[in-house]
Amino acid sequence: MYTGRFAPSPTGPLHFGSLVTALASFLRARQKKGRWLVRIEDLDPPREPRGATEIILGSLIAHGLDWDGDLSFQSKRSAHYQQAIEQLRLDGLVYPCTCSRKQIKDAGAKEGKDGLGLIYPGTCRHAPPTQSDSPGIRMRVNDEVIRFDDLLQGPREQNLSKASGDFLIRRRDGLFGYALAVTVDDALQGITEVIRGADLLTETPRHIYLSQKLGFTIPEYAHVGVALNPAGQKLSKQHGAKALDDSRPAQNLVAALRFLRLPVENEMSRMPVSEIIDWAITNFSLDATKGIESQRVNF
Repeated sequence: MYTGRFAPSPTGPLHFGSLVTALASFLRARQKKGRWLVRIEDLDPPREPRGATEIILGSLIAHGLDWDGDLSFQSKRSAHYQQAIEQLRLDGLVYPCTCSRKQIKDAGAKEGKDGLGLIYPGTCRHAPPTQSDSPGIRMRVNDEVIRFDDLLQGPREQNLSKASGDFLIRRRDGLFGYALAVTVDDALQGITEVIRGADLLTETPRHIYLSQKLGFTIPEYAHVGVALNPAGQKLSKQHGAKALDDSRPAQNLVAALRFLRLPVENEMSRMPVSEIIDWAITNFSLDATKGIESQRVNF
């Protein structure tokens, strides 16, 4: 069965860009007569204000985006992530790392490709076993190209060794890395297609690589164009994106549908939310935004 998901991090309220991604994944699942799951990616407690999860869920409900089954929370899946690390350790694919970002920079690490930060120079890869009480855990990568065909952005490829080098799957503070958690969760939940923002496009090869090494079925990927503010910055809390106004869901939905290139009439903003959603399920086309990585909005 087709299974999609929306997986917000509870670092603040949803904004317009979040709504676009949630709506696209919801409509795709409903068109496919499949399941649409909501997963709260609460892996970084210091960045998660109290009450953010409730606000996010309230926004989804206000906009008619009702999920299937129970909510899931990454904070409750630590045993699964640790089990995956143990499997990778037994296969010789991970190693402990005590390097700080400063040490990596001081070692002369070069900036990697695709905006993934400094290329890890492999300092701890061949080092003796560390005596640190809390080392990070890094995933070994090879000098090989990961290729995939994104449903919206087309053929993509990335050589992990040149883009980032061995990457962290558990930090030194004990928090699990996004790449590991999202890969394990998608496999556990049987996700068949991942629809998310194009800002995560360059992260996808890591997820595919981890899936391959863990023996998981790799889902299809479709990266929707990112909403930018008038200054060309991704809508985000960091760049001052406004929280969704849940008191005007119809207007928000119409704007999001226009972003997704659906032929929306102005009078639809006066329709009940349920009618807008029904119309959108019938008329949605994933291909309408093919090849678009970003769009500016005044929202």
